[in-house]
Amino acid sequence: MTQHDMPRPNPAIGALLAATGVRPSVEVTDDALVVDLGWSFSVTVPRTSVVAVTDEPGRKVSIGAHGWRGRWLVNTTGGSLVTVTVDPPARGRCLGLPVTVRELMLSIEDRAAFRAELDPGHG
Repeated sequence: MTQHDMPRPNPAIGALLAATGVRPSVEVTDDALVVDLGWSFSVTVPRTSVVAVTDEPGRKVSIGAHGWRGRWLVNTTGGSLVTVTVDPPARGRCLGLPVTVRELMLSIEDRAAFRAELDPGHG
């Protein structure tokens, strides 16, 4: 299992996450990609369902967990994003409710290491 750090959020967001008990984590195990944003969002994606891992161009203004129609942004900062394409879709939870995850944009500190470990088309 490898823990991939999400970038440290700005102090105000960091304090809010800590106050609400959220400890963002992204782990890659032998069998799955596990993303956990505490009570706000979680998903376990089987590695066999990861079809691509690519850098996400540009920056995002919002921070947290946001999704619509299977596309989810889970980030602690606006930069350093990667997109994980999932097929078949995985089931996750947002605010306790079931959600479908087809695409997952994540803020990852070391995108190259994350891609090298997870991307089925890499190396």
